[in-house]
Amino acid sequence: MKKLNLFLGALVTIFFISCEGPQGPPGYDGFDGIDGADGQDGINILGKVMDIEGSFTLENDYSIFYEFPQTVEVFETDVVLVYLLWDETVDGNGDLVDIWRLMPQTRILDQGLLQYNFDYTFFDVNIFLESDFDLRTLPAGDTDNQVFRIAVLPAKSTTGKLDTSDINSVMAHLGVKEENIQKIKLY
Repeated sequence: MKKLNLFLGALVTIFFISCEGPQGPPGYDGFDGIDGADGQDGINILGKVMDIEGSFTLENDYSIFYEFPQTVEVFETDVVLVYLLWDETVDGNGDLVDIWRLMPQTRILDQGLLQYNFDYTFFDVNIFLESDFDLRTLPAGDTDNQVFRIAVLPAKSTTGKLDTSDINSVMAHLGVKEENIQKIKLY
């Protein structure tokens, strides 16, 4: 009998709890809290990546000079990196993949040491060959139609763990896609 009374009592309790009455009046809004301190502004990375193609000749003193156009704003504190298109390979899908190397790059040739090097200002980039032999003895493969990728990184964006030796890492950091890179031929 005790079990039956306990069961009926639980059933009546559930019945009364589950019933709804009329909606009560709404409660009062609480007071607004105090605004917190503003956080530090993030970095607005406006880097630029472009490809230039040119040839090293006796006439240009084995140097390729590129002046930044007015559409590319480079500050004195920015970092300019130059990559040399070293080779191409084929991926698993049969597509060509560029192999880029961060400059300077040194090659050991039969004639001696050859170095692809560069310097820059916030106005221009000068890419040049240095060697311990006569550059006129170089084959066309080392001088003609050379492709360089120039990446301009705002100084604030270079803090942290950015792998600048990897052009793909730099481009991802800058939010630049391959199809958005401007191609410039200097002939």
